[in-house]
Amino acid sequence: MEYTKLGKTGLTVSRLCLGCMSYGDKRWRQWVVGEEEARQHFAFALEVGINFFDTANVYSLGVSEEITGRLLKQMARRDEIVIATKVYGQMGKGPNQQGLSRKHIMQACEDSLRRLQTDYIDLYQIHRWDFDTPIEETLDALDALVRAGKVRYLGASSMAAWQFAKALFLAREHGWHQFVSMQNHYNLVYREEEREMIPLCIDQGIAVIPWSPLARGFLTGNRTRQTPTPTLRAATDEFGQKLYYRESDFKVAETVAKVAERRGVGPAQVALAWILQAPGVTAPIVGATKLDHLKDLVKALDLKLTADEVAELEAPYEPHPVLGHDQPTPARMLKRAS
Repeated sequence: MEYTKLGKTGLTVSRLCLGCMSYGDKRWRQWVVGEEEARQHFAFALEVGINFFDTANVYSLGVSEEITGRLLKQMARRDEIVIATKVYGQMGKGPNQQGLSRKHIMQACEDSLRRLQTDYIDLYQIHRWDFDTPIEETLDALDALVRAGKVRYLGASSMAAWQFAKALFLAREHGWHQFVSMQNHYNLVYREEEREMIPLCIDQGIAVIPWSPLARGFLTGNRTRQTPTPTLRAATDEFGQKLYYRESDFKVAETVAKVAERRGVGPAQVALAWILQAPGVTAPIVGATKLDHLKDLVKALDLKLTADEVAELEAPYEPHPVLGHDQPTPARMLKRAS
């Protein structure tokens, strides 16, 4: 396993982060796997040196955190692993059981600590931008959690670069703890983050930990125009179907398959090797529902692409609209301001 620092912090993390959305309750998503299958994945991840685990309270409405907490408590020493989770999503029917208000953040953190069976969260991330809560309220609440010892570091996920810059500089102005990481949507078929967000993160020393580095399975070699949804996840993943499946996306996937065939490896390894070499990337978040898939992904650390291969993989890309988070349109911003 390779290791690196999380941005400009002193925290050391593995270059692959195990994404735990795949582990939970099938009533939430049909394709997730239960605790016994997850146990094999966690055991393998720890065996190969992965020390970085990412989940969210909204995954399986808390069950993912429960599984993650139980298995890591059984298998690992707390001081040797890095646990990340997220807050924002709807966790109940009440109007205060979602978003980034001080009330919800404080309650959600306590709930996550209980489910994860830990006294502290290493990396606590806001899952999305909350258009209905002043960012100052959110930042102040997050700072309070760090000062109370319940959270070690703060991170954010998927938003406009100007929003992230605003949050960074407001925190600095008020003396609050700042975000140290950005978990954004980034892969070979969605590279819009290269325009503003990733340069901002590089400039500010922010760790980039991309979600969906394999485009929710689109880059694993089994998606074709004739058979676009060959797996249970692909067939039932409405969110993924909104993100990908453009003509240019298929061209990228075909190029990944060509490079993989020449190198004698699987397409997933090539797609992951590309993102591992991308400027600014700290640790892509990899998820799997089968142990063999996870074993295959770890091999990407040893696959070093040539400059010509990188150029070949990037050539078919065409610009996309913003995908993966709500766009802060002028009309929406004016409504919030009023």
